[in-house]
Amino acid sequence: MYFRLIDQILDLKHGKKIVATKAVSLAEEYLRDHFPLFPVLPGVLMLEAMYQASAWLIRSTDDFRHGMVVLKEAKNVRYADFVKPGQLLVISATIQKREAACTWLQAQGTVQDRLAVSAKLTLESFDLDDQNGKDGTNEFTRQSMLAEYRQLMARDGSPV
Repeated sequence: MYFRLIDQILDLKHGKKIVATKAVSLAEEYLRDHFPLFPVLPGVLMLEAMYQASAWLIRSTDDFRHGMVVLKEAKNVRYADFVKPGQLLVISATIQKREAACTWLQAQGTVQDRLAVSAKLTLESFDLDDQNGKDGTNEFTRQSMLAEYRQLMARDGSPV
């Protein structure tokens, strides 16, 4: 199951930094079970949002060359505040180092300029062709991610 936890990319500097948003809505299904009397964005989904923003930065920096960008490690994850329905989580991720297929980033999420979550992330990029042979899966995945990226970059919600 794929949860898209990034609603829009606000700023992207290839090879450097990304700023993206996640608007939390009371209509999101997981909130029915995650503290029904005190609904908040689960911490694991805050971490997932930071990973997804970081992955968009890497994909765009590499011109969507790799079909997969996966979370390899999350260190020093700190949860500092809740994110409630009606609030906007602003995620930023900055590349600290790149080496071969791995990228190390510092990521954080804020709500109204207050820190909600932070972590050091390691992401790994690879081609599906290396595992599956040239069966078209890597190209299909690349094109799907490129189409989604265009939607996230659109300022008015329409594809660019």
